[in-house]
Amino acid sequence: MTKGSQLSQLKSALYQAGISKAPQNGKKRKRSGSIDEDKFKKALHKNPFDTKVTKLKHDIGGRKVKGSKGKPAERKQAGMEQREKTLLKEIQDRRRVGGVIDKRFGENDPSMSLEERMLERFTQERQRASKGAAFNLEGEEHLTHYGQSLSNLDHFDDVGLPMDEDEDEDEGQLDRDIVGREHFGGFGDKDETDNQSDRKKSKAEVMAELIAKSKKHKALRQLHQAQEESMRHQLDEDFDSFRSLLFAPNAQITDSNVASQPGIPSVDMDYDRQIRELAFDQRAKAKDRTKTEDELALEQKEALEGAERRRMRRMLGEDGEGGDNLEDDFSGDGSFATIGSGLVRGIDQGVAQDDSEEEEDEDEGVGVDEDEETDCEDENSKVEEGSETSFGSEAGSTSGSEFDEITTNQKSAKLEPPGVRHDLPFTFPCPESHEEFLEIIGEIDDTDVPIVVQRIRTLHHPSLSPDNKVKLQNLTSVLVDHILYITSPPAPRFTLLNSIVPHLFALCRSYPIESAGFFVEKLSLMHKNLERGLSRGALELGARTWPGPAELSLLRTIGVIWSSSDMSHPVISPARLLMGAYLGLCRIRSLTDITSGLFLSSIFLQYEELSKRLVPEAINFSINAVLHLAPSSLKNVTSIPGSFPSPDFHSDLCAPLAIDVKKSKHLDFRTPNLHQLLTDENYQEQDKLDLLGLAFRLLDRFSEMYKSLDGFIELYQPVLDILTKLSITKLSEGVRTQASSLQDKLTRLLKFARQARRPLLLQAHKPIPIPTYIPKFEPRSSSYLRRQDPDHERNEASKLRYQVKQEKKGAIRELRKDAKFLAAVEHKQQAEKDRAYKDRMNKAFSVLEGERAEQKAMDREKAKEKRRSGRK
Repeated sequence: MTKGSQLSQLKSALYQAGISKAPQNGKKRKRSGSIDEDKFKKALHKNPFDTKVTKLKHDIGGRKVKGSKGKPAERKQAGMEQREKTLLKEIQDRRRVGGVIDKRFGENDPSMSLEERMLERFTQERQRASKGAAFNLEGEEHLTHYGQSLSNLDHFDDVGLPMDEDEDEDEGQLDRDIVGREHFGGFGDKDETDNQSDRKKSKAEVMAELIAKSKKHKALRQLHQAQEESMRHQLDEDFDSFRSLLFAPNAQITDSNVASQPGIPSVDMDYDRQIRELAFDQRAKAKDRTKTEDELALEQKEALEGAERRRMRRMLGEDGEGGDNLEDDFSGDGSFATIGSGLVRGIDQGVAQDDSEEEEDEDEGVGVDEDEETDCEDENSKVEEGSETSFGSEAGSTSGSEFDEITTNQKSAKLEPPGVRHDLPFTFPCPESHEEFLEIIGEIDDTDVPIVVQRIRTLHHPSLSPDNKVKLQNLTSVLVDHILYITSPPAPRFTLLNSIVPHLFALCRSYPIESAGFFVEKLSLMHKNLERGLSRGALELGARTWPGPAELSLLRTIGVIWSSSDMSHPVISPARLLMGAYLGLCRIRSLTDITSGLFLSSIFLQYEELSKRLVPEAINFSINAVLHLAPSSLKNVTSIPGSFPSPDFHSDLCAPLAIDVKKSKHLDFRTPNLHQLLTDENYQEQDKLDLLGLAFRLLDRFSEMYKSLDGFIELYQPVLDILTKLSITKLSEGVRTQASSLQDKLTRLLKFARQARRPLLLQAHKPIPIPTYIPKFEPRSSSYLRRQDPDHERNEASKLRYQVKQEKKGAIRELRKDAKFLAAVEHKQQAEKDRAYKDRMNKAFSVLEGERAEQKAMDREKAKEKRRSGRK
C-alpha cells in the first residue's frame, strides 16, 4: 500500500490504471529552491560599490539613458583579460621566429568534404612526381648521341686531348681532326682508322703522368722566382748609380745638340730635365702650432728683455764682439714689427759664444740679418703710416674729406721709420702719472713715442701679471693727459696724436668702464672752465669760453674711439651736451671763436652721421658764421629771415670780421689752417674766405643729413633766404660758383620736401555697416544647436571633426591603458626575477654558511686533539 496522504494515494491509483500521467515528486520544488538560493548567493557576493551611477539632471521615469550606469571594475577586469590574451601574447612572441604552419590542401576550408580533400592531395602529389621525373637519369631510359649510348662512357681518358703540352707547338689548342671526331663525331671508342695496336691508358698511368707534370711546373715556377729575386737584388745595389744618372746634369747633351742626336728623343730630355728640377725643389717643412695670445705676449716680453740686456752689455763694453757687429741682434720677424726694430732672433740667447763654429755661423748670418732688418724697417714704417691713415680716415669718414686737414693743421710729411736706433731702450716702466711718462720720453723723438707705448703695453700685458691690469688702466689716463699736452699751444703736434690714438683705442676697448671715467673727468673739467669763463662775461676778451686746440682734439678723439650713434652713452652724451653749450652760450668775439665753433659743428657732423639726430646749435652757428663773414644786404637783426638767434650780428666786435670785397676779388676757397687760426691773432682775408667756404660745406652736409626730416622746410627755408641775400657778385668766380651750387641744391631739396609733404587728415573711422535681418546661426551658442547647422556641408564637417576628436581621445585612452598594463607586466616579471635571484642567493649563502660551520667544528675538534696530546 502506498504511503502518503490520500491525495498522493489517489494520484498513484490513477496512474496505475493508466488514466493519468505519473505523479510528480518534489524535485521541481527543490530545483526552484536551489535557483533562488543561487540568486541569493550571487546577490550576497555582489558589491554595490562596483556599480557607478551617474545622476541625471532631468530624470524622466521609464527612460533608459545610455551610460547612466556602469561597472568600471568589471570593465577593467575584462580589459585586463583581453589584453592578456592579445597584447601580452604579441609581446611575448614578438622576437620568436618559426613555428609549424599547416599547409595541407583543404585543411582550413570547411566547404570541402573529406573525400575532396584526399582527391586534391593525391592530384598534387602525382603532379609533383611527374615534374621531377623529367630530369631523372636513373630510370630505364638511356641517352644516346649518334646512336651510341652515353652511359657506357665511364671516363674521358682518351678523347684526343694532348697530355704533353711541351711536345705540341700549339699549346692549349685542339686540331681540326679532334674537333671533328670528338665534338661532333661522338665520344666513344676509337675510329677504325686509328692504330689498333695503341692500348688504352689506365687511370694509374694517367694520374702518374699528371703528378710528374705538376712537379715539373712547380720546379719551373721556383726557378723563375729565384731569377726575379736575384734581378731585384741587383737593381737595389745599382740604385745609387741610377740616381746619380737621373739627378746629375749631362754635360755632353745640351739643348742645342739634342736635335742633332737622333738616338735621344726630345720627350726623354724633357723628362730628365723635370727630374733634375724636382731634385732641387724645397721640401715642405712642418709648421709650428698657432700660439695663443698669452704665449705671444710672453714671447714678445722675453724678446724685449733679452734685447735690453744685450744693449746694456754693449753699452758697458761687456760684449766680446764689439760695437761694430750690431746687426746680429736685429731680426725682421713680422711678429715683432709692432714693437719696433732691434729685437733679437732668439729669446733670451746667451751673452757671447766662445765656440768658433758658432761665431762663424753668426758672421755668415750677418748679410741675411741686414736684409731682414730692412724688411722690418719697411714694415714698421707701414704700420706707423697705416695708424696715421686709419685715424685720418675715421675722422674724415664722419665729417667729410674737406675737414681732414682741420684736425691736422700742419701738412706734415709721412712718418719716416726710425730705423735701427740703438739708443732707444727696449724695456720701460709703466708710468703711474703723466709726469713719469714725460720723464720716460723726454729724450725720445716723436716718431719713436708709439713704439715706446707699444713696448710698455707688451711688457705689461694683463696675462703676465695680475697687477698689469691696473697699470694699463693708469696708462689709459696717462695717454689722455698726453693728448691734451701735445695738442696744446704754442706748437700742437697732431702727427703724434694720430699715432697715439690707435693705442688709446685698444686700451679703451680692453677697459671700457675705467676709460670712460677718465674721459668723463676731462669733460667735467672742460664744463667747469666754460662756467668760469661765462661767469666772467661772455664778451670779455680775456674770458676762456671757446675750446682751444687741446679741447677740440680731445672731443674729436672721443668721436673716433667711442660709438657716437647710441641713444645714451656715458661718454658721448656728456660730450654732445658740452659742445651744444659751447655753440649755444658762447658769444663771437674774434675769428678764432668762429674757427672753434665751425670745428665743433664739424665734430657734430661726425657724431650724428649714423643716428642723424637734429642739432640746431650747429646749423645756427653755421648760418651765423655766414652772416658774420659774407657781405650781405641785411642791415640789422630784425631783417634776418627766420628765427635764428644772432645776438652778435653787426656788433662792434664782429663788424671787423666781414670779408673786404676789394681785397678778396681774386681769392678762392682753400682748406683752413686750424693751427694758424687758433693760435695766431693776425688774420688775413684768405683766412676769412676759407672759413666762409667751410660754413658753406657744413650747411651742404647738414642738408644732406636732415633732408628726410618732417621739419626740413621750416629748418632750411630761412637758410636759403639768407644765401640769396648775400652780396658776393664782386668776389671770385669760384666763390660765386660754390654759393650758387649750394642755393640750387637747397632749392631742389626744398621742392622735393614740399612734394613729399601731405596735409593732415581726420582720423579714418570704420564705415557704419548696413543692418541685416538674416538670422545668424551660432553653432556653439547652445547644446541642442551644436550640430544642427542649416548648411549641410558645414554640418557634416562638424560631425566629422567631432567624430575624429572622439576617436582620438579613445585611441589615446587605450594606448595609455596598454602602456600601464605592459608596465605592470614588466614589473611583475622583474619582481619574479628578483625573487628567484634572492632565492638562489639565500640558497648559496646557506650552503656556504653550512660549510663554514662544518669547517669551524673541524677546527675546534683539531684544537681539542692538540690540547689532549699536549696534556699527555
